[in-house]
Amino acid sequence: MSEPDPTPRPPAQSPSAVARAARQDTRLDTWAGRYASRAHGMTASAVRSLFEVANRPEVVSLAGGMPNIADLPLDVIADNLASMVFKEGTRAMQYGSGQGEPVLREQITEVMRLEHISAHRDDITLTVGSQQGLDLVTRIFCDPGDVVLAEAPSYVGALGTFRSYEVDVVHVGMDEHGLDPDALRAATGALKAAGRTVKFLYTIPNFQNPAGVTQPLERRVALLEVARELGLLVVEDNPYGLLTFTGEPIPAMRSLDADNVIYLGSFSKTFSPGVRVGWVLAPHAVREKLVLAQESATLCPPVFSQYVVSTYLATCDWQGQIVSFRDMYRVRRDAMLDGLAEHMPAGTTWTRPDGGFFVWVTLPEGLDSQAMLPRAITSRVAYVPGPAFFADGFGARNLRVSYCYPPPDRIREGTRRLGEVLANELSLHETFGLDPSSVDPGPRRITRGPGANQS
Repeated sequence: MSEPDPTPRPPAQSPSAVARAARQDTRLDTWAGRYASRAHGMTASAVRSLFEVANRPEVVSLAGGMPNIADLPLDVIADNLASMVFKEGTRAMQYGSGQGEPVLREQITEVMRLEHISAHRDDITLTVGSQQGLDLVTRIFCDPGDVVLAEAPSYVGALGTFRSYEVDVVHVGMDEHGLDPDALRAATGALKAAGRTVKFLYTIPNFQNPAGVTQPLERRVALLEVARELGLLVVEDNPYGLLTFTGEPIPAMRSLDADNVIYLGSFSKTFSPGVRVGWVLAPHAVREKLVLAQESATLCPPVFSQYVVSTYLATCDWQGQIVSFRDMYRVRRDAMLDGLAEHMPAGTTWTRPDGGFFVWVTLPEGLDSQAMLPRAITSRVAYVPGPAFFADGFGARNLRVSYCYPPPDRIREGTRRLGEVLANELSLHETFGLDPSSVDPGPRRITRGPGANQS
């Protein structure tokens, strides 16, 4: 009699079970199940997604906000930087302070005086562009599920930052003068009544991205009064403030309330985006937290870039260069407005910016900027669809066009191509008997839109 086999045997399986076992599921990212929950909310910027297509030479790109730095005195800058490396290279190429180099922070106080801000260098923290400044501010203030208030529409990069920290964005209505104080009070009251925690208001008061509108001084005063009444912190993002086309810059919100406003500044628009140097001006206690957050993120912001900016400010006519930039962008702005006036079909409206880079376009009823984009690219013109600038799906009837980079003749050609695309879309509606008022292009916000009738 043979011994029983002690080896355990698997139970019999049906042919279908055998087939399932033999199949090996695959996924592009083997670590997908390991990421933190906040990573799943991170998405590519709509503007960045357009770059590859929009930068083809045959396409007129009205999409990006890339500064035109061709007028910088590169020969002078190169000589001055060579001298800087020779004299200060061992310091410029070394680690530095988490707060940033004192000499540049002192120079930044002079830059901000142009917008009536009086500040001490010790309250300035240098960052890798103002984008990192916004990231640090959000990190030290916001927990998942908190609320940040932002204009409707708002900067796409800010929305991405808030999303990455699992923050809910609630938009506040705008009119032709920017944020509406009554809408701000109503939104904050409703959120508090619902038990939600509002951490701060994010706003771009000058030549807002994407709408191009500017808060006049009286509006800034009114908004700050509402913010103080509600105990609301204001984060003022101001990359474009010095690029005004009409007189002197309007006093910054920070200049009107140093205790309740965090100010984000940048050299990307007034010098060079490639050096990636920005700053945060914050109340003293907040600054301490920012420096700790900066040190955990980068140890220190790039010292060499700080020396590049500091050398430029010390050796070049940087204020004269800003005037040159203003004149150049004004010519491009005028080309954009002239082209829109000539080529846009009836029912199209747009804002008229007094500085900065952007125009916000509202399409005729029934048109959808997102659905229309592939046909625009086929017609060799690019823009950014409106929904990219909303956290809640609105903006289908809007799009952003930029005049900062293309030369005036290309801007006019771009508006001509865009006008043809809109005309063709309207023709399709007419051909197929579509009533534009019955076509739903997506969620729409019932509010006085910025520049609703400025064409």
